[in-house]
Amino acid sequence: MLKRHARVLSASLAGTAVEFYDFYIYATAAALVFGPLFFPAESESAQLLAAYASFAVAFIARPIGALAFGHFGDRIGRKSTLVASLLIMGLSTFFIAFLPTHAAIGWAAPLLLCVLRFGQGFGLGGEWGGAALLAVENAPPGWRGRFGMFPQFGAPLGFLAANGLFLGLGLWLSDIEFQAWGWRLPFLASILLVAIGLWVRLRLVETPAFAEAMAEAPPAKVPLVELLRHHFGRTVMGVFGVVACFALFYISTAFALGHATTAMGYARETVLMVQLGAILFLALGIGLSGWLSDRFSPRAVLIGGCVAGMAAGLAMAPLLGLGLGGLALFLCLALLAMGFVYGPLGAWLPGLFPARVRYTGASLAFNAGGIIGGGLTPVVAQALVGSYGLVAVGLWVAGACGASLLALLLFARD
Repeated sequence: MLKRHARVLSASLAGTAVEFYDFYIYATAAALVFGPLFFPAESESAQLLAAYASFAVAFIARPIGALAFGHFGDRIGRKSTLVASLLIMGLSTFFIAFLPTHAAIGWAAPLLLCVLRFGQGFGLGGEWGGAALLAVENAPPGWRGRFGMFPQFGAPLGFLAANGLFLGLGLWLSDIEFQAWGWRLPFLASILLVAIGLWVRLRLVETPAFAEAMAEAPPAKVPLVELLRHHFGRTVMGVFGVVACFALFYISTAFALGHATTAMGYARETVLMVQLGAILFLALGIGLSGWLSDRFSPRAVLIGGCVAGMAAGLAMAPLLGLGLGGLALFLCLALLAMGFVYGPLGAWLPGLFPARVRYTGASLAFNAGGIIGGGLTPVVAQALVGSYGLVAVGLWVAGACGASLLALLLFARD
């Protein structure tokens, strides 16, 4: 039993680690080099905004992928669907390494970049929901919170791998070398992580909950129709319940990196080192929230995390005004809060839906919430900071956490 649980948890963790590695190397490259490489020269701010807009493409693709993978995950099983999602996500990331730039092929360069970014998002649409189900549907009684937190640890692991690699390249290469070819290496390296993830997942068997659901009744012909007909309210609440974690993460990573290296004037390597230290607070928050979710409830922990996230948003402008030390403190506070609004999602969100439509429900809610909290956040934040300053960005973050808090308060079921 112990060996089986270890295999399940490692498989759920492996996929989400690849997920966050893939997504964060794109976010980092968008903040650092994609603007001048792939978009026409107008101004530094306009290029950065365009790069962030390409980042948002994946969040549009994610609900589409969630519907596709959720459909097959609820009809044919979790295992094969998770393998397919990992392959599509990983190969899309890998091929970005070979893209020619705008200087070489003109408008086709940003088009191809957005096509592969769409592929990333499509594959990712089925990744988190399946990984969460893999963990919680194998959890012993009283362990849903702690099993459900394992996929969430993929966030700090993927972040450490991506950020550490970019930091190493920054120390090893000159700025000219990094912009010319060095940025491609993290995308090439992603294929190694995909291979590890596939090796782990191909050794899995189906979850007990899915097997029981199939034994009780045939699978839903169209899981989405059944989900929206019978569980529409829970789906909407699930969508807004995840907004906070996305907003906190991408403000603390993509936006903070871009803002600190442009408006604040710090070196790329300095900011990456600060973020590497701060991400440990995300891991701490995830671990504590998983334990507290089993002691109290996932919903109660999420509520506390939303309140902390609102406080971090309001503190953003004053702290960043203090310079590098204030930036470090803000990142630690925001990522710790993110741990408490992200860690319990693995137990809370799948628990909203019955097993026969759980893959579709959890994936759709998680990825639709990602559009609001993640896809829009870097773009909106970059526009807000240029027009109204950091106070407006902090209010956006606090508002995103407030939206999740309201959803959790309105929905009383854990």
